[in-house]
Amino acid sequence: MQTLHTRRVAGPQQVAAGRSRRAAVVVRAASRFADVAQAPPDPILGVSEAFKRCTDPKKLNLGVGAYRDENLKPMVLDVVRKAEAKIFAANKDHEYLPIEGLDTFRKATIDLLLGAGHPAIKDDRVAVIQSLSGTGSLRVGAAFIARFLPKGTTVYISNPTWGNHRNIFADENVEWKYYRYFDADTVGLDFKGMVEDLKAAPAGSVVLLHGCAHNPTGVDPTADQWAAIADLCKERNLLPFFDVAYQGFATGDLDKDAFAPRLFVDKGLEVMVAQSYSKNLGLYGERVGAMSIVTSDKDAATRCLSQLKRLARPLYSNPPTHGARIAAEIVNDQELFTEWKAEMMGMAGRIARVRGELQAALEAKYPSKDWSFVTRQIGMFSFTGLTPAQVDNMTNKHAIYMTRDGRISLAGLNSAKVDYLAEAMIDSVRNH
Repeated sequence: MQTLHTRRVAGPQQVAAGRSRRAAVVVRAASRFADVAQAPPDPILGVSEAFKRCTDPKKLNLGVGAYRDENLKPMVLDVVRKAEAKIFAANKDHEYLPIEGLDTFRKATIDLLLGAGHPAIKDDRVAVIQSLSGTGSLRVGAAFIARFLPKGTTVYISNPTWGNHRNIFADENVEWKYYRYFDADTVGLDFKGMVEDLKAAPAGSVVLLHGCAHNPTGVDPTADQWAAIADLCKERNLLPFFDVAYQGFATGDLDKDAFAPRLFVDKGLEVMVAQSYSKNLGLYGERVGAMSIVTSDKDAATRCLSQLKRLARPLYSNPPTHGARIAAEIVNDQELFTEWKAEMMGMAGRIARVRGELQAALEAKYPSKDWSFVTRQIGMFSFTGLTPAQVDNMTNKHAIYMTRDGRISLAGLNSAKVDYLAEAMIDSVRNH
């Protein structure tokens, strides 16, 4: 007898159930990235993220170093708008730049750093590539140190310094150590400690120096102290590496703010320099910067440029165009250049004004404490000396957002908020 074999056909509900079970299996499968640890928030950019989440109408963001107008709104410089109009009218293309960047920008940036017609420029002793603002320029410089300086070369950075400096060198496996810089008792420069630490550094070490408006302290060496540091670098065969993020923005004068790197080069030192145009041109999102090496002869500069290009190629291939065109238009056009200097003076002047207003408010409300450091410091930031617990009070009670090292960005303060900030600072100092 023949047996008939029948095949059960699944109905729509069964099919759906099967798919659901398979989907559930997929959902329950462990991710191959399960062991990736959660990274902590960035100590600076994380402040801005927390500020955005805050709903307190009195909130104030003094964390990120970005210039704001008197209404605490982002500002586009008039000279930048004029330069953009010229660029758009010229109907330029969007082709790739060379690895080393826009030639007119490269000329402009080294002219700004050393002064047009400087002997190092005339002698072709400067290797310069356009890079990704200050951070990208520093990263290329760190990679250069890792590959072409003797193995084990240490970079000495100030204590304190901009937080990203440590990350940049560590990620290139370049050892870094602190040298003393800030004196908490005087709220000024610990010059004696700085000199002692640099004298103890092994010959051939790299010294990271802030070109002007030291971040985060706002405390710079005097002209005589800069000269002594340069002589020490020469004596100990230390390589100066300048981070120039605020040229023209600190005092309002491009030449005054370039005093230190120019002095070192004029004294015959070879130097590395990372430059940024985020602050002085307000081109934060355009990532405009440059990495330069001033050498003792033309052949060395040629070789260094070839290797800087080789390092940049696998990192980002070539730099973006628009911001570099803006900077080049402004620096290379005398009328726009003059207007830019006037706008920089205005920005620096507004920060200096709110510095004075803040100090006056603090002294009026708490006269027994010395608040003179507020106006002795320069540039965008004030290093208040507030402890982490006091900073927490500033944020949790008063909705004032700042980095936990006590740094505040005076570029984010206006006259209307000065009294509110002063009262919060005094409450934090007295009660925490």
